[in-house]
Amino acid sequence: MTDVRITHIGGPTTLIEVEGWRLLTDPTFDPAGGRYDFGWGTSSRKLTGPAIPPGDLPPIDAVLLTHDHHGDNLDDAGRRLLPTAGTVITTSSAAGRLDCPARGLAVWATTRLEAPDRPTIEVTATPARHGPPLSRPVVGDVTGFALRWAGQEHGVLWVTGDTVLHRGVRHVADRLSVGTTLLHLGGVRFPATGPLRYTMTARQGADLCRLVGAHTVIPVHYEGWGHFQDSRDAIERAFSRAPDDVRHSIRWLSIGAPTTITV
Repeated sequence: MTDVRITHIGGPTTLIEVEGWRLLTDPTFDPAGGRYDFGWGTSSRKLTGPAIPPGDLPPIDAVLLTHDHHGDNLDDAGRRLLPTAGTVITTSSAAGRLDCPARGLAVWATTRLEAPDRPTIEVTATPARHGPPLSRPVVGDVTGFALRWAGQEHGVLWVTGDTVLHRGVRHVADRLSVGTTLLHLGGVRFPATGPLRYTMTARQGADLCRLVGAHTVIPVHYEGWGHFQDSRDAIERAFSRAPDDVRHSIRWLSIGAPTTITV
């Protein structure tokens, strides 16, 4: 049985500490107030800054970057942090764009994090689609990550990445036993594109968690930006209507406070 310490820093950014490893997801460390262009007439303002400034982080062994081309997943301060990390793991397309070495993974490809006196962590890229059908040429490539190491009791730790609920994400239930999920939500939409959603709504997130049967569900990517539509209240309502096992799986992290999770 393994305990993991997870700190939600804000938005999609978390610090995952396990067995001597320090992993950072989607680094966003700019202060509040900036507006970021996401292309095709869409933009959003950052409403809150990070709970922990980058200078207060411990040394980072690896960054798990779901995508590099949206400021709510990699902003200017986060980009400056990347060269200081031991390893950056991301999509194949992002690896070709970044100004630092990175391991690019295709969907379902796997790499390993290895170091003396630490367990090997197997990192597998999982499907993600950051918008409606046929939107990939516009919204770009995104990935999730499944982390596996010896001693996990309930299953892999899965970072969904920014995605809508679609067939590829549903296939995770067929291929992986999921213990803990960092669930990217927010139900993102923009005035310029009307009702189209670019991340899961609260209801879709609850449906996905019912499908994969995760033991622990940690919502992230639902606060701190103007384009997030589904707040914590909406997420709580959706999960309150879910089956008992899903309703009891949700675990809210206090922003900036390390929380120990049994995986």
